[in-house]
Amino acid sequence: MKKFCYTLLILFVLSLNGFANGSKAFTEKADLFFKKYVKNGAVAYKTINANKTEIAGLYHEIGKMDLSHFTVNEKKAFYVNAYNLIVIYWVAEYYPLKSPLDKSGFFDKVKHKVAGEELSLNALEIKKLLIPYKDARFHFVLACAAKSCPPLASFAMHADKLEQQLDERTIMAINNNEWLRIVPSDKKVELSKIFDWYKGDFTQKGTALDWINQYRKVKIPSDYAIAYYEYNWSLNEG
Repeated sequence: MKKFCYTLLILFVLSLNGFANGSKAFTEKADLFFKKYVKNGAVAYKTINANKTEIAGLYHEIGKMDLSHFTVNEKKAFYVNAYNLIVIYWVAEYYPLKSPLDKSGFFDKVKHKVAGEELSLNALEIKKLLIPYKDARFHFVLACAAKSCPPLASFAMHADKLEQQLDERTIMAINNNEWLRIVPSDKKVELSKIFDWYKGDFTQKGTALDWINQYRKVKIPSDYAIAYYEYNWSLNEG
């Protein structure tokens, strides 16, 4: 009986290792893909479109991934990587496109299998990341295939260094003068429409400027007016 129980314990531990290895293996594949096809926030869609084997394989893995034994950070990293890969897959599938909006329902109607669930990109972003974790930093690691999106990283999100990656990508965007535009002469700051569309995410514990200044090297005065510049939906192609 003891031997039988010991055998069951070994099998259980091995099964947990298998789930952990599944998370790590997927992340490593995603990491290699981003390193190969993303540079300075731009994606080589034309090259990906010419040979869709890699992205199709990752898209298939996203659908059948079992998250039942994933840690919280493994789930977060998986969903971010899945979102970015699905965006790339869908653009490549219909390439050439001038904008992701050229494809009707790109974000809100077309559903994709994600860990066994049928989800639109909007549902993936909101239901799997923004609502459960209430962390506005996710906006700076999710790329929507548009030039006005925060630049897509040329690496995958990793569970074991996710906090560091979220901070680094947020700091990079918030301190980029082309992405966040300060006009001292008018005592004004021009923000991405992301801060308007998702206002509630940035004002949970204060104003949007309070949230932004957590990550700014040079703080924005609290009396500066806020405006939102036009969102450029042109494809983030490189």
